[in-house]
Amino acid sequence: MNQDQLKQMVGEAARDEVLKLSAGQILGVGTGSTANCFIDALAPHKDHFAGTVSSSNATTERLLKHGFKVLNPNDVVSLPAYVDGADEIDPAGHMIKGGGGALTREKIIASMAKQFICICDSSKQVPVLGNFALPVEIIPLAQGIVTRELEKFGGKVSLRLAKNTRPDLNQTPSEPFATDNGGWILDVAGLKISDPLKMESQINQIAGVITVGLFAKEKVNILLVSNAAGVERIAF
Repeated sequence: MNQDQLKQMVGEAARDEVLKLSAGQILGVGTGSTANCFIDALAPHKDHFAGTVSSSNATTERLLKHGFKVLNPNDVVSLPAYVDGADEIDPAGHMIKGGGGALTREKIIASMAKQFICICDSSKQVPVLGNFALPVEIIPLAQGIVTRELEKFGGKVSLRLAKNTRPDLNQTPSEPFATDNGGWILDVAGLKISDPLKMESQINQIAGVITVGLFAKEKVNILLVSNAAGVERIAF
């Protein structure tokens, strides 16, 4: 079974999970290839929800294409659930997210939700976070000072570059990757994150940081993880 099949399988499991929610509520939806599988699986049941709140422009576009109603987060008080993937997850349910660059909006929407439903394949489960480079979204003006502060944690810091052209942001390859918020991303490689809550707090206090891709405060409540044997449901 390849990774695309594992993503599709866990996306379908997440569909079944959220359809347990009472009808007429608003659902938070994450960003990335696994979240896309969830959106596609949920599309035939879109009328079960009064609307959705999206964590990125790309997710909004996909939701609208499927006929979902997408609401402004400022018009929503709370969400019963937020469904999203992870780049890494440890045994306590702490995650690294932001490989796709949507970490800030993902964290905002996650903070609105009563439960975080994480969907991933078993390759994302790790004993200690840090093998995946930790994304940190910053204000471009602060690149120098934030880089120097992040280096004190012991990792190697690099500025994420654009992979392809984004005409909507006047962005071309080899330029800094720009988030939907207009921020830049510093990736910190080579960390071993033994205390995710502490590191999340420390990095968020650096002047110029918008947010860090550590989801320890907003950790997972339900993990749906796929492997060759099927999908396992783990509650935290």
